[in-house]
Amino acid sequence: MKLPRIARSFGAGALILVTGLLATNSFAGATSAKDQAPSGHALFVETDQAGSNSVISYTRGTDGTVSYVATYPTGGAGAAAAGSAADPLASQGGLALVDNGAELIATNPGSNTVSVFDVFGPYLHLVQQIPSGGSFPVSITSHNSLVAVLNSGGTGSVSEYRWQRGRLVALSNETRSLGLVNTTPPNFLAGVGQVGYSPNGQFLIATTKSSTSSYEVFSIGFGGNLSSSATVSAAANAVPFSFTFDAQGRLVATEASNSSVSTYSIGPNGSLKLVGTVSDGQTALCWIASSKGYFFGSNAGSGDVSSFGESAGGVPTLVNARAAITHPGTTDSTVSPDGAFLYVESGGSGALDAFAINANGTLTPIETIWNLPLPYEGIAVS
Repeated sequence: MKLPRIARSFGAGALILVTGLLATNSFAGATSAKDQAPSGHALFVETDQAGSNSVISYTRGTDGTVSYVATYPTGGAGAAAAGSAADPLASQGGLALVDNGAELIATNPGSNTVSVFDVFGPYLHLVQQIPSGGSFPVSITSHNSLVAVLNSGGTGSVSEYRWQRGRLVALSNETRSLGLVNTTPPNFLAGVGQVGYSPNGQFLIATTKSSTSSYEVFSIGFGGNLSSSATVSAAANAVPFSFTFDAQGRLVATEASNSSVSTYSIGPNGSLKLVGTVSDGQTALCWIASSKGYFFGSNAGSGDVSSFGESAGGVPTLVNARAAITHPGTTDSTVSPDGAFLYVESGGSGALDAFAINANGTLTPIETIWNLPLPYEGIAVS
């Protein structure tokens, strides 16, 4: 049964206050967690609270609705980028499911670490906390056995890891500076936005937002080795923030200065060639998710979600400037693996909205979860 889009009395924040017994740090062991895990899927969000960062988990029903399960401390500290309001990480991908969903990695910007959880449905078991290779980690990506972490503090950096027997192992000499001019903690506008591997695994891409308004692309060599320096391509519009990829492997990126989506082809040396760009006419388009050939952008300043399509040649097109209304401080989002549901955070309102994604790319509201921390950012779904 689909629920109306109203505040639910059992919001996560209220439960956190009274669930010393219900919310567990982790289970006694992986076996017991697996035994207790129900069938179905899960939704995870990161609290980013200073002093004690946590992941809140929910079960996810076949109708897209979610129900609170537990809150799991990461063992690390959250933090907020300087000047941020709704988006403490000021990034996309601060929480990520990797290794085919078997593990969840959370960034701990306040302690310069990342935490690894084994995943059993909506249940988590903390198994590792490891240095992020830099300061203020904000984004995580993976490709096969490789994992990369993006650090936003200071000059910015990317660090590579490899999965070995279910644990992260830092690769020797595989940290690269991005050469930014920033502070620690980073300014929310001048820090980095996202890191991601290209679908073919040949490139690792990072956005620099207003620091240089460019994309830095590292080539991936034998054994996952990063090129010694990045190929740098200027963004079509200032403040490149986040990105995804289309079915042809083109980069589909948000550029916040004029709330645009731009598409780029990736050359053999990692250089980007602009295919097209379009603005939604809203304010502060920063985050993006994709499903069924459509792209959904979160507008932090407008409190809504815009939808975009793409021509056969990869030129982005605006479908609906206000495809869905959310809440003030709209931030990160994610799409369920089957492409059926979109989940959107509003870190400035302590809310999370769920939408059904229809075949024509329209969005149907399902429900709103309230009482999440103010602010919060980072989301993943299985």
